[in-house]
Amino acid sequence: MILINENHSFQYEMEKVCRIFYPDEKIRTLKTYEETDETKVVHTKIENSIISVVVKVEEIKVEKSCVDEKTESEMQMARLLVKALEEVTGIYPSWGVLTGIRPSKLMKNEIDNVGREKAIEVFKERFLADEKKAVLAADVSQREEKIIKTTSDKHFSLYISIPFCPSRCKYCSFVSHSIERTNKLIEPYIENLCKEIEVSGKIAKEIGITPDTVYFGGGTPTTLNEEQLKRILESVKNNFDLTNLKEYTVEAGRPDTVTQGKLELLKKYGVGRISINAQTFNDEVLQVNGRRHSVEEFYRAYEIARKVGFESINTDLIAGLQGDTLESFKNSIDSAIRINPENITVHTLSLKRSSSMSTDGEKIKNDAITVSEMVDYAQTQLAKNGYFPYYMYRQSKILGNLENVGWCKKGKECAYNIFMMEECSTVISCGAGAVTKLKEPDGNKLKRIFNFKYPYEYNNRFDEMIDRKNEILLFFDEYKK
Repeated sequence: MILINENHSFQYEMEKVCRIFYPDEKIRTLKTYEETDETKVVHTKIENSIISVVVKVEEIKVEKSCVDEKTESEMQMARLLVKALEEVTGIYPSWGVLTGIRPSKLMKNEIDNVGREKAIEVFKERFLADEKKAVLAADVSQREEKIIKTTSDKHFSLYISIPFCPSRCKYCSFVSHSIERTNKLIEPYIENLCKEIEVSGKIAKEIGITPDTVYFGGGTPTTLNEEQLKRILESVKNNFDLTNLKEYTVEAGRPDTVTQGKLELLKKYGVGRISINAQTFNDEVLQVNGRRHSVEEFYRAYEIARKVGFESINTDLIAGLQGDTLESFKNSIDSAIRINPENITVHTLSLKRSSSMSTDGEKIKNDAITVSEMVDYAQTQLAKNGYFPYYMYRQSKILGNLENVGWCKKGKECAYNIFMMEECSTVISCGAGAVTKLKEPDGNKLKRIFNFKYPYEYNNRFDEMIDRKNEILLFFDEYKK
């Protein structure tokens, strides 16, 4: 595909709009028109106070134009391009021109300015979002706001990264490594992680802040054995004041890592919320996507968690997995609802560059229309069965330009997910690939401190990384003056 952007500087936004409709296309950008044999050409232009868009795909040609309102030029052009590409492709993106990560944050700003009903109209008219997505964004925004009000600048979230899994799923883009290949890294990693937890605890005490949420992510934390998990849990207990803690989550995402002993250990250390992720209730789809567990193993792990006494369980499902169909996905949604977990998170497949699915050049068979029908079914059925949408985010190269949504039973929101996504509270993070996010007290300024990405790097350059923790003190010292 060739994208020509003439007399304007909106290349980045025009590329993002094109990728809504053609996610796998390589886009070559030009600043002036030239003749070409390329079968897909998009020409955007501003001239004599007129914004114009011409889309030519094979033998189909669509032209759109409008008077340039100057302050709204980029949004006007994006709307024209979406409408032209809709005519050419027959695809009608439910989020319209919106391609950002946090539509709920944008909705909050609109609600604050003009109220809920007018904000929904803004999403529909200005951004071309459909009614269902506009209402979803409003519902999420207002539910998030209630949880955001429960925290303060005296609190923070503690994130612990365990970047190991039994095996790597084809769609995975996280910094996670299979223990088959990196087993020798685990022991030194845990030793260093406990040291970083200790250093972070001392810093938190010096600043005078305490955690109100703790979250173990990865990877899959329950890939570790009981003794290894215990060391990390003990380190958190010994180095942080947990008296204000209202939520303690550990991802036990892979059912093939769940044992009764591990779950009893988590309960003993105060963990109240876990994730056990089905992804799909179709064994063939699990195998196609490199997920080395069965549906039966998921049910077994879920039953153990209930037996041990967990009263807040999340399970993830993914719309658009390779080999899945609309009927199969509907069955997955219905199956998840039947077992009645407190949280069901519905993701849409994202074709991240670092996933093996992308590096191996696999062609995704589910089209945008089918995936949209999957997501719509999930939204309808979950709402009918007493689940509420409480947080939402989107990723680059997500199928159909759709979304990931966390659904929960009343009062079962995961506060950490909201704090992390909306960047409304400080997050102190430990481990490989972890990112500390510092929020200005009584303000909105953010500072990020990055840990080394990979476990071998984390181990080999540990002292250098620990030195970065001093930036936390420097950041908060600035606001004491």
